Amino acid sequence: MSYYSILEVTPTTDVWVADYIGPANKIVAKYGGKYLARTSTHERVEGQGKEPALRIIIEWPTRQAAIDFMNDAEYAPHLKARTEGSISHHHLVAAKDDLA
Repeated sequence: MSYYSILEVTPTTDVWVADYIGPANKIVAKYGGKYLARTSTHERVEGQGKEPALRIIIEWPTRQAAIDFMNDAEYAPHLKARTEGSISHHHLVAAKDDLA
């Protein structure tokens, strides 16, 4: 079953961004991930709260692929840089309809 990483990221500094994108792209692909959206173009149409600067959606072939990506030793320093240089929230969502 496919899974989706849904991230909300608001950089608090941009010193990590240039060094993050290339390696993250490569490691996401290594685990079969595909970026569906990486954008600052988004809007809230329901509810309230502070908007993140970026929303990112990654499709994974399996839950394990997403977990393996997050635990990849090559990704670890980039994850550390992102989490230290931003306010980030990462949700893993199963591609299924529990209400069908």
